[in-house]
Amino acid sequence: MLPKRTYRYEQKYLITGPQYQELRPVVAALLRPDPNAGPDGTYMIRSLYFDDVYRTAYQEKQNGIYARKKYRVRVYNCRDSQIHLECKYKQGSYISKESLSLTRPEYQQLAGGDCRFLLGKDSQMGREFCADTLSRLLRPDVIVDYEREPYVMEAGTVRVTFDRDVRAARPGQDLFDPGIPSYGVLEPGRMIMEIKFTGYLPEQVRRIFRLRDLPQTSASKFCLCADRIRQI
Repeated sequence: MLPKRTYRYEQKYLITGPQYQELRPVVAALLRPDPNAGPDGTYMIRSLYFDDVYRTAYQEKQNGIYARKKYRVRVYNCRDSQIHLECKYKQGSYISKESLSLTRPEYQQLAGGDCRFLLGKDSQMGREFCADTLSRLLRPDVIVDYEREPYVMEAGTVRVTFDRDVRAARPGQDLFDPGIPSYGVLEPGRMIMEIKFTGYLPEQVRRIFRLRDLPQTSASKFCLCADRIRQI
């Protein structure tokens, strides 16, 4: 029997610098910094997204398909100490994520198109990725970089993140090289704020955003970066 996925609710907002300056101290007063963040409260996320020859993941997002998924390899601060193959499942406003740790040699195999080693791992998602790679010709599509400032709360497993300096890079570049050429995708001063929670959003957190009447956005860093790369 396949494990049942836990879905979390996700809200996204495209905010300005002044809105961030107003929101940040309020969020920091109610939630605590993510212990995985660095001394300045942030870390860098780099993700290599995969898509097929028909750009299915991109098209499904743009067309608002209710149930969809996309694959990526994610690293932090351009280091190889944590390399994760992930699949993000989406059902409307609800998300679920499955993850599989990779070694650097395994990542190199994957980036080179050889996924067969995943068939021997105890991971249904890994086997699905390999099956999709072989049947749909998945291939690296775009690299997405950004700086994340994360805050967490145990009640409701709430997570609020501010993602700034979102940048796109071509696939095929060294995932662990912080100096690869990249290209900004948001207007100066803009950033993406995300709120994720399981079950319920505590009222004191809900009030922060309800009082400010912030408009939600469906902005996808993957699609923004894929568009940017294709404009170059």
